[in-house]
Amino acid sequence: MFAVEKNSLILERLARICPAATIDDVNILRRAELTLTTWSEKECGDSNDYCSWSIERDEQTGKPYRCVYPHKGSMRRTPIADKERGALRRIKDVCDRLGLHFYHQTDPRGCALYVSNELLTRQNYHHGIAVCV
Repeated sequence: MFAVEKNSLILERLARICPAATIDDVNILRRAELTLTTWSEKECGDSNDYCSWSIERDEQTGKPYRCVYPHKGSMRRTPIADKERGALRRIKDVCDRLGLHFYHQTDPRGCALYVSNELLTRQNYHHGIAVCV
């Protein structure tokens, strides 16, 4: 399924609660959701025969780093761009303009973004519209 078709399906769902939403809004939301999904996958990490790696935030500064843990040797930490923060900012801008609420679900096994015209929490986010196909 192509991006245009995916955006159309999401716009159809979103139009039920927010008729003012446009295909451009959906494109921003869907691309941000893809960014958040990828970010969550990288936070969970991965590995191969030589090392393990993941995204981790510095506990004091909140800055993200790509951390590599070789099976032999010491850990390396490299600063990376905070794509999660940028995606959340874009989502907030669209939702504020449309009068919507959003929830960022961080488990990479599911949709990362839900929107609704009602407040979404960890207990009820699944009642919102999933911004993924």
